[in-house]
Amino acid sequence: MKPRLLNSVGKSLMLLLICTILFIRSYSQAFLFGNEKIKVETGVNFGPSFFLGDLGGNRGKGTGFLKDLNLDLTKMMKGAFITVYPNSWLGFRIAADVTYLEGRDDIIKTNGIDEIWRKQRNLDFKTTVIEGYGCVEVFPTMFFNQDPENEPRFRPYALAGIGVFHFNPKGSLTDANGNKTWYNLQPLRTEGEGMGEYPNSKPYKLTQMNVPIGGGIKYYASDRMNFSMELLYRKTFTDYIDDVSKTYVDPKNFAKYLPAGSAAIAAQIYDKTIPIIFPGMTRWPEGTQRGDNKDGDTYFSIVARIGVRLGPIESSSFAKRAARQTRCPSVF
Repeated sequence: MKPRLLNSVGKSLMLLLICTILFIRSYSQAFLFGNEKIKVETGVNFGPSFFLGDLGGNRGKGTGFLKDLNLDLTKMMKGAFITVYPNSWLGFRIAADVTYLEGRDDIIKTNGIDEIWRKQRNLDFKTTVIEGYGCVEVFPTMFFNQDPENEPRFRPYALAGIGVFHFNPKGSLTDANGNKTWYNLQPLRTEGEGMGEYPNSKPYKLTQMNVPIGGGIKYYASDRMNFSMELLYRKTFTDYIDDVSKTYVDPKNFAKYLPAGSAAIAAQIYDKTIPIIFPGMTRWPEGTQRGDNKDGDTYFSIVARIGVRLGPIESSSFAKRAARQTRCPSVF
């Protein structure tokens, strides 16, 4: 994503967040859900994010889960959220996050033939990811709590929802002097996307839907402030976050579908094979497996969240508990 576009999207999300906070703060006290006033909370979150896709991995065959997680490519996610609580066990959240994802084949540690195939592929990518989502939070222990004046400070929860995210994978080329240049990969059609010769390779969009699923534990320091630790996994519907999915193509087709400058870059960047297994080989034949499209690309985060309740707090359950514990006995 270009810096100007990134800044524009970031400012728009921040403006939306501020407007939503002001609106809810002005009107939330007027809404009722049963006999309880709606509680509104806003806050920020930050923590590591991780990519699981075709590039990178560890020893052995590549998998679609945590076994191929590369901790040295851990990135930082930052975001903000607003949650409306109609009661103590249910919440409705809207949130926006930004993070950075990366994958590289050259970091794979080799022990046998399985991972050498991937390391020989020698591809890399990086991308900024901006996402927005809405989800439902459920606090199961609060559902069974019968004493509203004696609520626990620690509250586990689960959440699920639907969201949208934007990505733009870039791949690198290194010149003879060791200088690395990054190029947008989607316009280069590195796997023949949209070319008549490859009818099964369809163009992919840079803005897609995802399904966030996760859980965490929340600690109420007071009725005003709380802290959470949360794991959130994003189920996506694309295998092209890293621009790798299917098979190698014939580089002659790049000149047929792309401008001369882009075709020259595509012909270099789509196949950067290092001849580890077959010394002297420079390119894979057309149709050779390049990625694994059985499992889509995913990413997840483990974040710390700081939440602040908006509006006046007329009666504090924690204050009531403290008053009961410290009051003088009526009979000696």
